[in-house]
Amino acid sequence: MIARYAVLFFLMMAFVVIPLVTYFLCRIFLPRRWGGKTGITLALLLMLLALYGMFVGYQELEIHQVEYVSKDLPEAFDGYRIVQFSDAHVGTMTGSREWLLERAVNSILALRPDMIVFTGDLQNVYPDEIIAHLPQMRRLMAPDGVYSVLGNHDYATYQPVDSLMKEANCVKTQALERQAGWILLMNDHRVIRRDSDSIIVAGMENWGKAKRMPRRGDVKKTLEGVDPASFVVLLQHDPTAWRELILSQCNAQLTLSGHTHGGQANIFGLSPAALGYKEYEGLVYEGARAMFVSTGLGALIPFRLGLPGEIVVITLRKQK
Repeated sequence: MIARYAVLFFLMMAFVVIPLVTYFLCRIFLPRRWGGKTGITLALLLMLLALYGMFVGYQELEIHQVEYVSKDLPEAFDGYRIVQFSDAHVGTMTGSREWLLERAVNSILALRPDMIVFTGDLQNVYPDEIIAHLPQMRRLMAPDGVYSVLGNHDYATYQPVDSLMKEANCVKTQALERQAGWILLMNDHRVIRRDSDSIIVAGMENWGKAKRMPRRGDVKKTLEGVDPASFVVLLQHDPTAWRELILSQCNAQLTLSGHTHGGQANIFGLSPAALGYKEYEGLVYEGARAMFVSTGLGALIPFRLGLPGEIVVITLRKQK
């Protein structure tokens, strides 16, 4: 239900409300002799940009290369390659858009990573959206595994059903990720070994600063039993948890997040995500510690303008 309303709301804003407001503002504030023509021109331009974002921009995909250098990284992991993707929202990749997930899977496999991580929001609303995509999800393999965490959409947050049904649907979503062969980390961690060296991949449940977001993430439980001197790659869907919880409660060197979609638009370096998030895309640092925020692969609303979907290759480097 919410997915349908979200798309309808977007269409109403993109093709009716914003063009009309633009037209009347031009009529009111510009000289009469050319205010109307300017308003019509700008309104049509805005509608064309919306169409471009829906039918061209949403289908664009970029692969970004990122390096993270740390003195704490064990020598055996120098050059270790992690491929991150996030916010697939596979419920939108149906019908004529099914090929988008297949292309993403092919691209990830071609990169030959040591590890693959998914940082949440696999579905739009319901777990049944995932079922048709299981064959593609099962194709994802890496020597050290495929690890995932849940995003806010994966907790039945937006389902208009009672609490018991929501919990049942949450369990179904988790089961489907595991059926794909992914290692779902829910306030948990795993040890990755290279000879006598090791690093930790840990996954927190979702925690968002906004009160409407699920707050199940527990840093201490996630890293229980982990040596504070270990090198930790921490998966957390919502980047607001980095400053609110992660930096103060643990020593994780690198956090990987998603959630923001980068605002799904970037015009001349400006993004609507900047209105709600301090960190909403790319690699950011706090001292030697860092967080990478992926702008995501897909979206609930099939629209991207100046901000293609992304797959990220994160190469770990030992500081010499």
